[in-house]
Amino acid sequence: MDKALLIIMAKWHGFGRCKTRLSKDIGKSNSAKVQSVMTKHTIAIAKSLQKDKLIDISIAISGLGEKNCRRWSKELGIKKFNLQGKGCLGEKMKRQIIINRKYCTQHKIKNIIFIGTDLPDLCHQDILKTLKELQKNDLILGPSDDGGYWLIGLSGKIISKYLYFPFINIVWSKENVLQNTIDNFTSAEIKYKLLNKKVDIDTIIDIENRK
Repeated sequence: MDKALLIIMAKWHGFGRCKTRLSKDIGKSNSAKVQSVMTKHTIAIAKSLQKDKLIDISIAISGLGEKNCRRWSKELGIKKFNLQGKGCLGEKMKRQIIINRKYCTQHKIKNIIFIGTDLPDLCHQDILKTLKELQKNDLILGPSDDGGYWLIGLSGKIISKYLYFPFINIVWSKENVLQNTIDNFTSAEIKYKLLNKKVDIDTIIDIENRK
């Protein structure tokens, strides 16, 4: 399989600075703990695949300045990090692709995968399947129950020819993000694959729905 760059979109788990919807139900301290545990789980999954040289990892961080991002990244055991920067989610992901282009070229990496840190049931098989599907598809999407997606995998073809397609004409955090993303590619000759649906943990209802 071709090696991919896995970009983890992570938010600092500061008190009152993350999981604001969840904190209304379980409190700011508990929601921060939930965020921290899910982030560490995501990192552990990623590092297990990096150890097998299937992926390289870059963590894109929000909620901290560069100095503290460097410290947190070091604590997590991740060498490569960038700040997410300003804008909507689409702008932030597109920025990460642009920032990492030189690195990907130097290390002969064609494909890029994005995941967040809101998935307590994420496992290494989810990433492995994405890597396998990127051998024969250009776009991989992991649908979430809220109409968005928990993962997006982009082939070298999309990154080089259709970079804006996954990120335009989308109102983020709405129920049609997944479908709008697919619709953006109707004019392009690309193949896409959907993974299994998962539940992003944003509210107490999301936790209850996993039971």
